[in-house]
Amino acid sequence: MKIIEHFVDGKEYSGNSNRLAPVYNPATGEETSKVKLGSVKDLDKAVSSAQEAFLTWSNTPPLLRARVLFKFKELIEKNSDELTKIIVSEHGKVYEDAKGSLTRGLEVVEYACGIPQMLKGEFTENVGKNVDSWSLRQPLGVCAGITPFNFPAMVPMWMFPMAIACGNTFILKPSEKDPSCSIKLAELFKEAGLPKGVFNVVNGDKEVVDAIINNKNISAVSFVGSTPIAKYIYENCAKNEKRVQALGGAKNHCVIMPDCDLDQAVNGLMGAAYGSAGERCMAQSVAVAVGNIGDQLVKKLKTKVENLKVGPGMDKNSEMGPLVTKEHLEKVKGYVDIGVQEGAELVVDGRELKLQGYERGYYMGGCLFDKVKKNMRIYKEEIFGPVLSVVRAKSFEEALTLVNDHEFGNGVSIFTRDGDVGRSFSSKAKIGMVGINIPIPVPMAFHSFGGWKRSLFGDQHMHGPEGVRFYTKLKTVTSRWPDGLKSDPEFVMPTMK
Repeated sequence: MKIIEHFVDGKEYSGNSNRLAPVYNPATGEETSKVKLGSVKDLDKAVSSAQEAFLTWSNTPPLLRARVLFKFKELIEKNSDELTKIIVSEHGKVYEDAKGSLTRGLEVVEYACGIPQMLKGEFTENVGKNVDSWSLRQPLGVCAGITPFNFPAMVPMWMFPMAIACGNTFILKPSEKDPSCSIKLAELFKEAGLPKGVFNVVNGDKEVVDAIINNKNISAVSFVGSTPIAKYIYENCAKNEKRVQALGGAKNHCVIMPDCDLDQAVNGLMGAAYGSAGERCMAQSVAVAVGNIGDQLVKKLKTKVENLKVGPGMDKNSEMGPLVTKEHLEKVKGYVDIGVQEGAELVVDGRELKLQGYERGYYMGGCLFDKVKKNMRIYKEEIFGPVLSVVRAKSFEEALTLVNDHEFGNGVSIFTRDGDVGRSFSSKAKIGMVGINIPIPVPMAFHSFGGWKRSLFGDQHMHGPEGVRFYTKLKTVTSRWPDGLKSDPEFVMPTMK
């Protein structure tokens, strides 16, 4: 059986630990490989390699770093089909969805290619008599990323291209459930000309996470996952004087106003709630039906959810694939059980879905609840599966209050034709990312991604300008020079020396 190793110091690395974890194909339930689970020693070795590489990489001109990123971008495009198939084989999401997530990661690489422009500082002549002052941004050192199973390419690529473009070195700890994509990306980055030690991958579980937190030579940590773990990482990284951005859970609402284009809203909800089997931190898991539109909304949703095409990710007809593991499947089904017990109306029940030929796969159909109340667990907690809850609200104000009172503040959307309502909603929603007639309001790479409240622990969002600020530290220089001899003239076009 294939063993997935680490990637340290520019090559495959077996590590010091003999611990292994199974990696499954969610479509079939088959164990396809095993992944090495790293130790503290393995993490320390990666840090040592990254420290050594930092000495040279941090002094490499940004333009030269950008040229490596340009080549990396080219190689990702060339190998996009292979990368997409790796994602499908270990996560389960359908091919086009996996390809789309890879594209959203690639866009961050594209943005990072412009790093020479983004690292330009500010200069003021004569802040005092014959005194000049300027600011510049310098890299932090060794940075680390801890990423979730749901986006094995996109989320890591929201981190390491920005960190590396800024002159840092990087250690990635991907999810042990689908680690192969990270290893392939590391190999492609090496092929692009990235020096050894600049980008390392250490597979593992909590042992490696704690090793990252406690290693004094790691300057910054980026994390995406559940809120309890985000809080744990944030608190403990702070204790160890690390810079940290820790993105947590979500319970994204989609407010449906009576005046909206209902077909547009329903189609948007279907993709946002059931795409990637609901395993997205930006999934719209709550639909807030305002006024008298609830019955129409539920009727249209019911038809579409019942006809949702569930199947293997490589089947072109599949609209939704399996969940990532058997354990997660049972957890999601358990939440549906809880919703029924709490008194919500289960309009569509997808718990017993079985696919011929894929009986061992981790499948369930889409589930739709109506008349969900704000005190129910299925409303308050992140389910992370294909379960959509419809909540009824009498007015726009009541809907907005529901959004703002929830502990999570990742993303929110509203469907309306009323510009005043849309403007008021975008201004008053206490949420990090807002969509108006957009079901999944994920910003493009040149903006920044992140939530509010308990969806983000830390001060800065991911990628975009915020990413540059997170992975650099600001230095301000003030200088005065005495009069001196002037150099002889030069007649050669100035170039980098």
